[in-house]
Amino acid sequence: MILINLLPHREAARKRKREAFYATLGISALAGGVIAGGIFLWYAAQISSQQDKNKVLQTEITRLEGQIKDIATLQAEIAALRARQQAVEDLQADRNMPVHLLNELVKQLPDGVYVSSLRQDNQVVSITGTAQSNERVSELLRNLGNNSPWLTRPELIEITSGHVALTPRDQRRVANFTMRVRLLRASEAQKAASAASGASGAASGTPAPAAASASAPAKT
Repeated sequence: MILINLLPHREAARKRKREAFYATLGISALAGGVIAGGIFLWYAAQISSQQDKNKVLQTEITRLEGQIKDIATLQAEIAALRARQQAVEDLQADRNMPVHLLNELVKQLPDGVYVSSLRQDNQVVSITGTAQSNERVSELLRNLGNNSPWLTRPELIEITSGHVALTPRDQRRVANFTMRVRLLRASEAQKAASAASGASGAASGTPAPAAASASAPAKT
């Protein structure tokens, strides 16, 4: 016996496919929403965590900036204290400068040279005097420049010829001079002495040239 289906099976098949498609679409949309929500929540958590880290970093930066300002203030205070200490030390050292000046003039003044006036302006000393000859003035300049640990950079400002009357009939020709020299502070004199000792020690380690050892011919 042959059975013939007269029902609209094609429309029923299309309906089932349509319903399956819509169910699949709904499930896909739901799954996509869940995934998108999970990703959103993950990014939100990451952003919140980063914001918390940024707040911590900003707090630490603010604290460090305050510490840097405190350090800068302390450095300025330390520099001011050092400047004051140096000023006090310079004042204490400057009290002995006239003593060193007079001692050095007594030591370095050659015979035949007379000082008539001294004038000190800070560390610059102006010397005015009279010498028996120009050679005596040159000797004084050499002594002040090479032999004195407290005086340096002597400079001849003026030298003029003059006459001194020993008696009404005895007049001698002299040289009137004005020079300028720099008086060192104790710290500067100590540094100069250390440098000179170091230079002399280095020079003593080098052999002298043969020409320098030649002796002058003896006078008969």
